[in-house]
Amino acid sequence: MKCPCCSGLPYTQCCEPFHHGSEAPTPLQLMRSRYSAYALGLSSYIQKTTHPNSPYFDSDTMRWRKDIEEFCHTTKFLTLEIRGTGEKWVSFAAHLFQNGNAYTLEEISQFEQVDSHWRYLKGKVSISS
Repeated sequence: MKCPCCSGLPYTQCCEPFHHGSEAPTPLQLMRSRYSAYALGLSSYIQKTTHPNSPYFDSDTMRWRKDIEEFCHTTKFLTLEIRGTGEKWVSFAAHLFQNGNAYTLEEISQFEQVDSHWRYLKGKVSISS
């Protein structure tokens, strides 16, 4: 199967190794693998790759996992567009379908390293229909 992150590569050669324990070497690869994890409902990967100082980090891991899984199961992940990248950021547009409506989530995500591993810190988000 093609990777959900829209790289054009097979999942086995793209995001799957990260989902199975390899560390993403760049913010772009981490962002792509997180998008794929949302599309595939891999809540533990989202938790693992979120920076502990992120506003999205929740120390109540069970509640957080349930919230992520709810979002994953009620959302269809249509396509991902990468709009730009920098040393510690990635700009993207995720085209989604939820509750009978198509919409685009645009974000400039910031990443920071924790013990030499890239983690999602925060993002500036806008949503349009």
